Amino acid sequence: MRNLTIEDAVSSVKYMIEKAIRDGGVEGKNNLIRTQQPICMLHDAAKSSFIRLGVNPARVHPLMGEHKDELKLSGFFKCKDQDICFLPNNVKQQEEILQFDGILKGKTDPYGTELTEHILSVNVRSQLSSIAKNFDTLYERTFAEALNLHLRCQQMVLGEFYMIPVNQYDDVEAKYNRISFVTNRNVHKHIEKYLYSFSAVNNRRCLTGEEYKYERVCLLVVDFSKNTPIIYNSDDELKAAGLLPEHSTASINEMNFQTFAPTLMKLYEERFGKRRFI
Repeated sequence: MRNLTIEDAVSSVKYMIEKAIRDGGVEGKNNLIRTQQPICMLHDAAKSSFIRLGVNPARVHPLMGEHKDELKLSGFFKCKDQDICFLPNNVKQQEEILQFDGILKGKTDPYGTELTEHILSVNVRSQLSSIAKNFDTLYERTFAEALNLHLRCQQMVLGEFYMIPVNQYDDVEAKYNRISFVTNRNVHKHIEKYLYSFSAVNNRRCLTGEEYKYERVCLLVVDFSKNTPIIYNSDDELKAAGLLPEHSTASINEMNFQTFAPTLMKLYEERFGKRRFI
């Protein structure tokens, strides 16, 4: 499968969703989202961004274009499938019986602590409905998963890639197979809330005391209501579109897609050395 840009990925997401609405109404849209086909486009765009930096495609798991058989990595509290793993070329898996207290005590980890800690892991999420719904639950899950892995593997490099829409698709109109969007007058407040919240779990540099953080977060803010979806990469772009209050101190500048993979790769090389994914 060819490398996929983030612009092509979000355009494909828009096409898929709107075709599903035209063909099957709101039920068609919901069925499509349940298949995870739209979010898989984001997975492949993320994988492509690392491959363009020199990562050997054979070291990406699942491989480019594939979305099954994720690696289930063991943290301190639980085992969890990782959406994307980049496997190092200098560490082999070694089965290990987990000894720390908790529900995993006595369980077998097929990969072992050393390999797990040397994996660069990226998880991908999206909120295709209202960004105002279920925020607390989604946010708690986000930092809990970083905490889970970092408590066991202090040096592990983790990325979180999260897409939110500016405007949600109108389910009332979708029932009649029509494409329309719900305009939220408070969308700037919701986006500001996401920026503040994800900034609080971004840019982990201290190995102790910041286990709940990710080494890098990408918050992808997308306006699907335009013919060509718009991705907002800077504070200036958000403010110019009225999506961030003019004097807000919230910022997307260190959470955009352009700097996501380069930052994670640079930090990984600082911790574990260069050329680990060739």
